[in-house]
Amino acid sequence: MTDTKEPLVLDLVEWVALESRTYAEVMDVWRTSCPRLTVWEDAVDRGLLERRRTAHGIEVLVTEAGRRFLGAHARGKPRAPVRAPIPA
Repeated sequence: MTDTKEPLVLDLVEWVALESRTYAEVMDVWRTSCPRLTVWEDAVDRGLLERRRTAHGIEVLVTEAGRRFLGAHARGKPRAPVRAPIPA
């Protein structure tokens, strides 16, 4: 991760992955008026998070790309891919 916003994008995706979040809750916590700090927009533009209408309103969910991003950047450090054991 080279971009200075990248750790914040990771924080946002990790936070959403912890439990179900409504769009209103995400906006309340992560919205900013700073045009240089576009964490929410970056995560959505990169396909890491998506909005979906559910019975509970509009929820924010981690996408498959977001799960891969989390797997590759645990605590900001890339992890080696998990490999299946080699049969004996």
